[in-house]
Amino acid sequence: MLLGACSPGKRDYSRWENLPIEGWAYGDTVSLVPVDTSLRDNDSIVTAALRVALRHSNDYPYSNIWLEVTYRGDGFLTRDTLNVVLADIYGRWLGSGFGASYQKEMLLNPAAVIDITRPVEVRHIMRLDTLHGVDQIGVLVDTSSGIDR
Repeated sequence: MLLGACSPGKRDYSRWENLPIEGWAYGDTVSLVPVDTSLRDNDSIVTAALRVALRHSNDYPYSNIWLEVTYRGDGFLTRDTLNVVLADIYGRWLGSGFGASYQKEMLLNPAAVIDITRPVEVRHIMRLDTLHGVDQIGVLVDTSSGIDR
């Protein structure tokens, strides 16, 4: 039983980026590398659940946000569009959190083949120049749900 506890397990990776206080401009793409590339024992290509997460405040004026997410896998580039619903029809925030800050996660791909040493690029594709009320954007890679390659 002790040997089983010592065996190498799955790893989860995440990276968060603070967005500018003055707002997230339409043309600003956020690049997030899920893994610390200075570590030498990381796998490069994994099959994992890929999630996009964001933290927003009560100042966010809409009930959803449209995102374009681009990531690299085993020799290919994948670009997905994601509609993240942040509030119900009554205007109540759906994410977790308290006070004036909320976090919402959305599954992008349950079995993404992703190179975790390359950036995952996220940009909003809302119909306005600058988006206010979004504080942070992040990517979460859950390898326990996938199979390493």
